[in-house]
Amino acid sequence: MPNRNRAKRNAIARFLDYRTHDLDKTHAVRRSWWRPVVRIELVLLLVAVYFAFTANGAFWAEVKQTGIVHGSRGIKLYIGITLALIGLHGLLFGLLLNRWIVKPALSFLLVATAATAYFSSKYAVYMDPSMIRNALRTDVAETRELMTADLLLTVLLMGVLPAVALWLVRIQRVGLRAAFVRRLMYVLVMLAITYFGLMLSFHDASSLMRNNKSLRYLIGPGNYLVSVPKVLTEEAKQDKGPKAVVAKDATLVGHSKGAKPHLLVIVVGETVRAQNWGLNGYTRNTTPQLSKLDVINFSDVTACGSNTEVSVPCMFSLTGRRDYDRERIVGSESLLHVLERAGVKTLWRDNQTGCKGVCDGLAFESYRKPPQDPLCDGQACRDAVMLKGLHDTIDDNPGDVVVVLHQLGNHGPAYFKRYPEELRKFRPDCRSSDFGKCTRHEIVNAYDNAILETDDFLAKTIKMLEQDATHDTAMIYVSDHGESLGESNVYLHGFPYSIAPAAQIKVPMVAWLSPGMKASAGVDGRCVSQRSSQPISHDNLFHSVLGLMQVSTQDYEPNLDLFSRCQAPAGAQP
Repeated sequence: MPNRNRAKRNAIARFLDYRTHDLDKTHAVRRSWWRPVVRIELVLLLVAVYFAFTANGAFWAEVKQTGIVHGSRGIKLYIGITLALIGLHGLLFGLLLNRWIVKPALSFLLVATAATAYFSSKYAVYMDPSMIRNALRTDVAETRELMTADLLLTVLLMGVLPAVALWLVRIQRVGLRAAFVRRLMYVLVMLAITYFGLMLSFHDASSLMRNNKSLRYLIGPGNYLVSVPKVLTEEAKQDKGPKAVVAKDATLVGHSKGAKPHLLVIVVGETVRAQNWGLNGYTRNTTPQLSKLDVINFSDVTACGSNTEVSVPCMFSLTGRRDYDRERIVGSESLLHVLERAGVKTLWRDNQTGCKGVCDGLAFESYRKPPQDPLCDGQACRDAVMLKGLHDTIDDNPGDVVVVLHQLGNHGPAYFKRYPEELRKFRPDCRSSDFGKCTRHEIVNAYDNAILETDDFLAKTIKMLEQDATHDTAMIYVSDHGESLGESNVYLHGFPYSIAPAAQIKVPMVAWLSPGMKASAGVDGRCVSQRSSQPISHDNLFHSVLGLMQVSTQDYEPNLDLFSRCQAPAGAQP
């Protein structure tokens, strides 16, 4: 009896095993058309091919501008570079991704590449290390303004949907030995494709990339896959200890007899370009209030960089652009640290994304999180909010004071958010962050209206300083960088400095000095005005401020001081 029962159990087990196996086969057949089982190497290759044909529109547009793509040679170049892109990205994926991480990793790359490809194609954004630093420091308010319907649709169609399709695929499981052999063969094939692509048009391709080195930052996703690790590595290596001391011998010379303490306000503008600045002869009067004030306009000024992340630390550094070394600049004290050591109190008021290390360890106030104020709308504040309570703060610091006001200014693409209704002089103006919904004329109108807001802010600052009875006062305004407004179909800013158009690196600069400041510092205002058309740069700021505040140091270079060649004996009438 036991043997008979055992036989029955075995028969039932065999039957159930057969039925289960049969059902699995039937179910697998039924769902194979939408859940295919594929080798991981095929997935990697298909994604590399997808990126080659969807993520490089901006790259090919720039290549076309070089004039090298024409005739049969142009066709060979296109085919060769496309094969090289497939091979290189496929090789990179093959070396880094395995079955356990391939889906989340490629899903992230699909979405990220869709976004970067959008910005590169829409605004000609180069994903170089400088741009990556900007992106990593972008706050919620800036991100919200960039989230247009066009961007979201692009990311959905080019990133999210392919990622969903990727998750429907089942990766085939194989043994360790078979997996190693397959991966080795895949890597060899990718190397062969890369080599064949490069050799197909080696002379033209090498000449193209050698003479246009910045083009590699338009190739996705390799552009940010290279730039992000480079930036993170640099940040990790950066010494977090004390900054290198600059101008350690800095001391106040002392003002002339009867002079009041000095108050200098430095206004760091945002994204205002020189060619749209009314005082520079622009066809529109975008500076109507400043034109009625006794200001000195410097008409030929070159910025340190084409983005805030580069320009702000650079303009407050001793070395500047003429001897540019980013690591040395961010690792050294700024102009404000030198002033503090000399006995000048400093304050940084910020309506932007911070002082970029310039004011580390010094007095800092931010208006980026809007307070309850009529000048704020819950997302951002007009720059005039930084003037509120400023005199009370200054009065708490007897002696010489330097205040930096960091504007939101013309920060794009939402120019229309930067000015109130009463300053909508130029119409119709673009009322969207998505430039695709506006004509170029409307975009320029909105941008110029935002300059009217800066003109209003600077005029209010000067009037406040004119009414100061306790200090000899002055103001210096300079924009951090410029902006492209559709020239050659380029918008916004952030081009690599070596190829940045003049629109992105030529900026306005204005100085205003009270009669008391002119007399105390011995500055002849008429002389400075006569010399104001000469070429200068952000490099002049450091030394001009030292000279104006009468700070002595061996690091001071009088030839870079905008006022030094127009100085009479201190105390003389201007």
